[in-house]
Amino acid sequence: MAKAQWENDFSIPTESGEKGAALDSSEWPLLLKNYDKLNVRSAHYTPIPQGHTPLKRPIKAYLQYGCLNLDKPSNPSSHEVVSWLKRILKVEKTGHAGTLDPKVTGSLLICIERATRLVKSQQNAGKEYVGVLRLHDALKDEAQLLKALEDLTGAVFQRPPVVAAVKRTLRIRTIYESKLLDFDNDRHLAVFWISCEAGTYVRTLCVHLGFVLGTAGHMAELRRTRTGHLGENDGMVTMHDVLDAMHLYDQEGDESYLRRTVMPCELLLTAYKRVVVKDTAVNAICYGAKLMIPGLLRFENGIEVNEVIVLMTTKGEAIALGIALMTTADMGTCDHGIVAKIKRVVMDRDTYPRRWGLGPVALKKKEMIERGHLDKHGRRTEATPNSWWYVDYSGCGSNEEAMNREGNKSLGPPPKVRIEELAYAEAAKKREREAAGEDEKDAKKAKKEKKEKKEKKEKKEKAEKTA
Repeated sequence: MAKAQWENDFSIPTESGEKGAALDSSEWPLLLKNYDKLNVRSAHYTPIPQGHTPLKRPIKAYLQYGCLNLDKPSNPSSHEVVSWLKRILKVEKTGHAGTLDPKVTGSLLICIERATRLVKSQQNAGKEYVGVLRLHDALKDEAQLLKALEDLTGAVFQRPPVVAAVKRTLRIRTIYESKLLDFDNDRHLAVFWISCEAGTYVRTLCVHLGFVLGTAGHMAELRRTRTGHLGENDGMVTMHDVLDAMHLYDQEGDESYLRRTVMPCELLLTAYKRVVVKDTAVNAICYGAKLMIPGLLRFENGIEVNEVIVLMTTKGEAIALGIALMTTADMGTCDHGIVAKIKRVVMDRDTYPRRWGLGPVALKKKEMIERGHLDKHGRRTEATPNSWWYVDYSGCGSNEEAMNREGNKSLGPPPKVRIEELAYAEAAKKREREAAGEDEKDAKKAKKEKKEKKEKKEKKEKAEKTA
């Protein structure tokens, strides 16, 4: 994936760009995969050179938005492992998505710096384990154990074990699926695999299996094989890999090993439905603004209201996690409204330049405030012309709340031609006038220079004749 990212240029064409062959993004990495299959709201946007495709970020920025699928060794606690990695990578902040007991090995997802903002969303992801159950007595046959595993699939009551670092209150957790991998009745040992909800204690499950079987039992060994959608075969690395990669970078300046060890945080968000945002709207979202219809470029099928989605740039960078306030159908048909409100911002502020307040509608609004057609907050007054159809969404948590506001109730149906279209047309005419004016200025300047040159030549010839 990294090799493909370095060798190819993944650019998103704009509306004014050249129309060539159909876009094929099936092999593009991370959030850009199958970009051409997203629904298109608009292809008109202004590309901004700031920002980087996730795998082409400079190494410092790459670590700022990095994560590790670490194979945790036995004996150290999760907290110790995270602390060691912070020292090895020379970063200020690290966090893990789900604690593992000291003796447990396997997948421990670790986020670095800005990526730690995604820890909470990953902690609630499902987990998979392979465990060794030691029974205290022999069973009649293997079928007895298979039935016990089947009985303890689904919603089960659990109380955290005494050694756990959480409050020991009774709670319900879901076991999605379980399989018996191996069974040795003579040695009273069984190897099983389970897929379960986050917060499930496999140690408690083993005790419950012992109770169901009537022999008593306990957990002899445990390994986590999957956290969310990252498993053992998805770039899992060891502590030695991280140490060697950092040593190679510090001593020889070779960052290739470090880039293979650390993965971009966008990898954690590929399971979410995507919404592509215009480059000019990115910084406003980083400051906490809601995503509105004018800032929307593309969106995925099947988005429902209140579903968690990922907001991304045209370069494939994750901007934030958001809560959708429109369905896919609404995004494609509405002329105005809130697309999503922000749940958690990932991108640093001012990674992209500030662009809000510079659009044609915003400039028209400022002009009307100066003329007294709107109040100082941009709200309608008695002097506001009827042609100004503008919904005030400030301080509103949903589209319904905005439309029920007193000032917005009297708007009536939206005009056939939207304000945005009128404003864009007016801005285009202004640019044409300015261009025409500049051409005229250039012509006058050239004529003046020619005249001065001629006068200078005549003056010189006259001086030579006199001499």
